[in-house]
Amino acid sequence: MIECLAVGAGGFLGAVCRYLIGLIPVKEWMVFPIKTFLINLAGCFAIGIIAALASKHSLLPPRLVLFLQAGVCGGFTTFSSFALETHGLIKNGNLWIAILYAVSSVALGILAVYLGQKLILR
Repeated sequence: MIECLAVGAGGFLGAVCRYLIGLIPVKEWMVFPIKTFLINLAGCFAIGIIAALASKHSLLPPRLVLFLQAGVCGGFTTFSSFALETHGLIKNGNLWIAILYAVSSVALGILAVYLGQKLILR
């Protein structure tokens, strides 16, 4: 139960941070979704640091890792979890599975958004 609370508290923090970053104004001519792009990169960088600290030196207690990885990074962006899993597949010698996972996740994710909107907006 404590683990669920740790993830939930971290998720709250990550989601609020993402929301606040979303409020930062950008130029109206900016078509590229720069805020989401930077959020995803920051989340990937953070989860990479956390995973390395947790595995290499056992510097972080397991509940803190849950709070930071699944909670803060997960609430901030699920893309960071996706990137960590893909990296894990590559690191463990499963390059083709990693490629399949990455390409199909992106392509089918976009298709799922399209189909969900078509279903409601028809």
